[in-house]
Amino acid sequence: MSVSRYFSAAVLGVAMLCTTSALAQNAAPQGFLYGIGIGVNQEIYRGYSNRTIPLPILGYRGEKLSVYGPFASYTLVDFGNISFSAKLAPRFAGFDQSDSRVFVGMAKRKNSLDGGFGVQLRQQAWLLEADTVFDLLGNSNGQESKLALSYSYRAGPVVIEPKVGVSYSDNKLVNYYYGVPVEEATADRLAYNAGGAFNYNAGVSFSTPLFFGGMTRLGIEHHWYDSSISNSPLTDRDTGLSAFLSWSTFF
Repeated sequence: MSVSRYFSAAVLGVAMLCTTSALAQNAAPQGFLYGIGIGVNQEIYRGYSNRTIPLPILGYRGEKLSVYGPFASYTLVDFGNISFSAKLAPRFAGFDQSDSRVFVGMAKRKNSLDGGFGVQLRQQAWLLEADTVFDLLGNSNGQESKLALSYSYRAGPVVIEPKVGVSYSDNKLVNYYYGVPVEEATADRLAYNAGGAFNYNAGVSFSTPLFFGGMTRLGIEHHWYDSSISNSPLTDRDTGLSAFLSWSTFF
């Protein structure tokens, strides 16, 4: 069974470690860290039930370099409230025939590795992030651009961070994971050529250092998918929820 989109909730938990809010960054320590996370994602593929998966956390946070398992970012230029970075991140979006009956007779869609660049603009408790990444392994040969806005505030020992975002995936990326080529079409799975997709998300996360001498994070996010994805014969939903819980501490 492939590691599919259900991993995105756990990925979100790690992303919170990599791109924390302005409040968290001001107090963020540096060094090697370890921890554990768990993610749950509501699937939109037909016949693909909700998934829960653990995510070990092992990484390093430095002045410019941040590494959390397969996720990495490096600050290229930092002007104080605005910075530019290079990024690497896996794309857990593949499937194979064992994942659902809807995939029987289809070639495996592989997970991949994305690389690209991002910019972060901080203004007090506000954080605006934009990045563009490309498929480095040539599986989809696609690209994705994201824009996210978050706001952080403290309520005693808890940092609360609501966040909204929008992303655009080009037609190569969407068609690889949601399209159905003619040679894979059946009477119950019609041929489908997917176009580019604008997807939206909104969520909130909570962080606190109260438990077990480390940082605990809990978050939930709602996703709205473009009709280019929801109209695919491989999907039966146009929205989904994801949630994560993680704990990490420095060595």
